[in-house]
Amino acid sequence: MKHQNNVRKIREERLMSKMELARLAGVSAATIDRIERGELCRMETKRKIIFALGFTLADKDKVFVD
Repeated sequence: MKHQNNVRKIREERLMSKMELARLAGVSAATIDRIERGELCRMETKRKIIFALGFTLADKDKVFVD
C-alpha cells in the first residue's frame, strides 16, 4: 500500500536535492527516495523531514497526507 505525501513536491518547490533534504533531516538519501515513492516510514523520520522542510508539527498534514 502506498502512503500519500507531498515530500517530493515541497522539496522540488524549495529547489532542494534529495541529498540536501537527507542531510538536513539526518537520514539517508535512500530513505528520502523510499518516502517519496510512498513507502512506510517511522514517525520519528516523518518528524525529521517535516522540520527539515521548514514546517512545524502543526503543519504535518501539508507534508504527510495520511
